[in-house]
Amino acid sequence: MAVPTLLVSPPPTPNLTEGRRTLYNGLQSCSTMADIKQFHSQLIRLGLSTDNDAMGRLIKFCSVSETGDLYYALKVFEQMPHPDPFVYNTLIKGFSRAPQLAHHSALLYIQMLQQEQPVLQPNMFTFPPLVKSCCCSCCGEIGDAHVEFGRQVHAHVVKFGFCEDMFTQNSLIDMYVGWGLLVEGRRVFDEMPERDVVSWTSLVNGYLRRGLVDEVFEVFEAASEQGSVGWNAMVAGFVRSGRLREAFALLERMRAEEKELDKYAAASMLAACAGLGALEQGELIVDYLKKSGIELDGKLSTAVIDMYCKCGSMDKALEFFAGLSRRALSSWNCMIGGLAMHGQGEAAVNLFREMERKKIAPDNITLVNVLSACAHAGLVEEGKHYFHHMKEVHGVEHTMEHFGCMVDLLGRSGRLSEARKLIDEMPMSPDVGVLGALFGACKIHKEIELGEQIGRRVIELEPQNSGRYILLANLYASVGRWDDAAEVRKLMNDRGVKKALVVL
Repeated sequence: MAVPTLLVSPPPTPNLTEGRRTLYNGLQSCSTMADIKQFHSQLIRLGLSTDNDAMGRLIKFCSVSETGDLYYALKVFEQMPHPDPFVYNTLIKGFSRAPQLAHHSALLYIQMLQQEQPVLQPNMFTFPPLVKSCCCSCCGEIGDAHVEFGRQVHAHVVKFGFCEDMFTQNSLIDMYVGWGLLVEGRRVFDEMPERDVVSWTSLVNGYLRRGLVDEVFEVFEAASEQGSVGWNAMVAGFVRSGRLREAFALLERMRAEEKELDKYAAASMLAACAGLGALEQGELIVDYLKKSGIELDGKLSTAVIDMYCKCGSMDKALEFFAGLSRRALSSWNCMIGGLAMHGQGEAAVNLFREMERKKIAPDNITLVNVLSACAHAGLVEEGKHYFHHMKEVHGVEHTMEHFGCMVDLLGRSGRLSEARKLIDEMPMSPDVGVLGALFGACKIHKEIELGEQIGRRVIELEPQNSGRYILLANLYASVGRWDDAAEVRKLMNDRGVKKALVVL
């Protein structure tokens, strides 16, 4: 539908105020561009096609809503005689969120400055999205022109008096460190009268992306006032860099100086402890959380459960889970998955049943964990039941990962023909994970003919994965087919496939 002309609007109706109220209430129910075009036509009939407030609301929907249309917003804007800063800012923000179209933000800003009647000036809502748009490029690369324009925008921030606006300054830090201009980013950071978690996180992440952990730590140490947010950003930075020892040393300093550990840094540290199996350090974090009174939301509770499970302390994981006053779906999933990982399949299935009794709707991760639990415990019939049950009762759609779990479940129990039938009936082409699960089962149960068929398909899907060749060669060797085993190894050598190096 073409944008209606706005140049021949009828005169305003007498009941304009009531018309506005009715229209604006109707705008709240708009969810598609078809709805918004109807809204637009009503604005025209009411004589509001040149009204900045009314048209600004329409442009905001088109610019910000997921179902909006930026080009429609731009066409509407181009027919407005005197758009105000709100309209400009709305469009600048909308285009800054679309990397391929972000250059429109710069053009709109220039047009805003050049408007004569009335003369407009940017405000505190103009610069954050404008700075963000400077970091985008339609070709995926940032050139000298982008950097030069970004610096000009920075000059305008100073000129128009927004040097103390934290949102604008944070955007500038993110822009400069994103370009690798750490000196400029650091200068903006140092000159800020007040910093928040975004300020610190932007600076720390900028240094970490270039592996400059020690350098950003020097910035942290030199800062006159780090505040708790600075400490937490630095702790999280050490964790992401794999330097857990330094992270814990900094945590000890925080405790000594009575700085508060926030839940985001705590979650990062718990994830690191889980990855390293560092139970003792993980328990220190949990103890710290309990004493500090930090709210254990869904994400943090799940991080604690995950840490205990991956460190092998299932009793403490269950104790912590049982003590939660409110359990997020992620916590249920993590606990079910932890039990499955440790071979406690029946306990995992029982926990899922409790979850259903409490009317907690499962998701696709729940199904993966339940099927994994059934596979590890040999609960074939239960696994088949839940594979269909979760789709029929809870509407959980089957994904590639779900089919892989089912093939693994059937393969482990020796039901290879059922597994093959399931693969043949899949609504999508099986990936290497699904075929690999059946291939592994063929090796275990010495199903040579099927294993040979699947093994060669897997090799063609992953021609550079040495493990696939070795598994097929070993399958042949297990039944004395030495010539075939040698042929597979020769194929591997001819293709230049290198054996994966295992570091103990």
